Amino acid sequence: MIWLCIMSVLSTTAVISDQNIDTSHIRVFPAVNSSIAGVFQVTYINDLNQPKYGFNASEARKLCLTLGVNIASKAQVQKALRRGLETCRFGWIDEHLAVIPRIKALSNCGQNQIGLVTWRASVTQKFDVFCFNKSDNTAQLMDTTTQLPSESTYSTSPTSPHTVSSSSTTPPSFLKNADSGAESARFVSTAQGSAGAKAVLITLTCALLLIAIVILAYFKLKRSSRSSDMKQQEEYMETEEWTCVKNVKEPKKASQEDEKIEVDDSAS
Repeated sequence: MIWLCIMSVLSTTAVISDQNIDTSHIRVFPAVNSSIAGVFQVTYINDLNQPKYGFNASEARKLCLTLGVNIASKAQVQKALRRGLETCRFGWIDEHLAVIPRIKALSNCGQNQIGLVTWRASVTQKFDVFCFNKSDNTAQLMDTTTQLPSESTYSTSPTSPHTVSSSSTTPPSFLKNADSGAESARFVSTAQGSAGAKAVLITLTCALLLIAIVILAYFKLKRSSRSSDMKQQEEYMETEEWTCVKNVKEPKKASQEDEKIEVDDSAS
C-alpha cells in the first residue's frame, strides 16, 4: 500500500512537471474556445517572439495531453479544413504525419498546393502540432447554423480528393496575435490547476493511509507488549506458588524427622 502511494505521487509529480509549460512561448490558432471543428494549432515562439518549429512527434502528443486535449487525427484536420481552417505551417497529427491545411494556393505555403498537404517526415523532426478539443467540437455541432460556415460553400476540386477552394478565406495572422497567447496561458493554467488538485488529493489520501498504518502498528505493538507482560506475570506467580509450597513442605518434613528421632531415643 505504501509503495502504491509512493508510485502514485511520483507519477503525478512527473505529469505536473510536464505541464509546467512556459506559456509565453506558446501560441494557439485559432484562439482557445474558437477552434474550427475542435481543431487548433499550437506553435512554439522563441525569445524574439518569432514562430519556430519546436516539437517532435512525441513532444507534440505530450503537449496536447498537457493542454487537456488529444492530438488531432488526419480525418479531424480534414474536417476542419472543409470548414475553413487554413495555416501556413506544418503540424504533427496522430498518424505521425506533418500536415498543412491549405485552401488557397501560395508558393511559400505547402509548395503551392491546396487541400491537406502531408509530409511523412522523421518523427524526430520538429514542427507545430494540431490538437483536438472534443468539447469545442460538440458545442459547435450544436450551433452549426450560426457559428460554422456551411461545408457546401466549398467545392471539391476534381484533381485532388482532399482539395477545396474558396474565394473568401485569407491566410491567418495568428503569429502576430497577442490575444491567442493570453488565451493559451489561461488554457494551460486551467490544466495545471486540475493536475495540482489531483496531486493534493493523492497526497492527502496517502498521508491518511500512512497515519492509519502507524496507528494500527502502534496498537498491535502495545497489545503484544501487554500480552508479554501478562505472560511474565503469570510465570512469576507460578514461581512464587512453587516457592511457597516448597517452604511449607521443608519445615514439615524436618519436624517429622525430629519426631522420629525422639521416638527412637525413647525406645532405646
